[in-house]
Amino acid sequence: MQVLAALDRFNQRHPWSHNDRFLAWVERRVAASGAREVLDVGCGTGNLIDRLRHRARVVGLEPDPATAAIATARFAGDPAVHVATHGFLDRDPQLRWDAITIVAVLHHLPLEPTLRELRGALRPGGRLVVVGCRRDAGAVDLALAVVSLLANPIVGLVKHPASATDLPENMRAPTTPAAQTFEGIVAAAERDLPGARARRRLFWRYTLVYDAP
Repeated sequence: MQVLAALDRFNQRHPWSHNDRFLAWVERRVAASGAREVLDVGCGTGNLIDRLRHRARVVGLEPDPATAAIATARFAGDPAVHVATHGFLDRDPQLRWDAITIVAVLHHLPLEPTLRELRGALRPGGRLVVVGCRRDAGAVDLALAVVSLLANPIVGLVKHPASATDLPENMRAPTTPAAQTFEGIVAAAERDLPGARARRRLFWRYTLVYDAP
C-alpha cells in the first residue's frame, strides 16, 4: 500500500491525461469514415474537437458548465465548431451524424440504453468511435493494470517533467469510477451494436468502433 500511495503522489505531481493518449487513434478512425458532421459527446475542453475541426463540422456536448465554458471560448469564432452545455441524453433526438465520438463518458451513462441511442443517432453508414473506461476483472485485466501502474509515472515524467501544483484544465471535469467490465461491455455491444470491434487497452481503457449499416 505504501508503494501505491507513493506512486499516487508522484502521479499527482506529474499528471497526464490517459484519454488524450487515444485522440490520434480516434482522429484516424473518424477520418477513415469520411465523416463531414461529427458529434463529440463529453467534449471536455475540446482537445479532440481541435483535431477534428479541420476535417469536419463538429458539435461538442459538455454538461459541466465550467468545462464547457473553456471549450466555447477556445473555439469562439470558428464556424466549424459549436459547443452545447448539455449531455447526450438531452440532445435533439431528431439529429443524425456521420460520426459520433465518445471518450471516457460512456461509464457515466446507462450502458445499454445509451448504446441504442448512439446507434440511432448515426446516419446510415455512420461510425461510432468509443474510448471507454472499464473495471478490472480477471487475469488479463490484472496484467494490464500492472503494466499501466508501472508505465504511468514514466509517461507522466516525460510529458510533464516539471512538478505540478494543480491538474491541467482538461483533467478537472467531474469523474466517476467505471462499473462495467470489458466482458460486460462487449456483451452489451454484441446485442445493441452488431459487428462492433472492441479491444482492451492500457491505462484502464478499452476502444470500440461500430459502423452502422
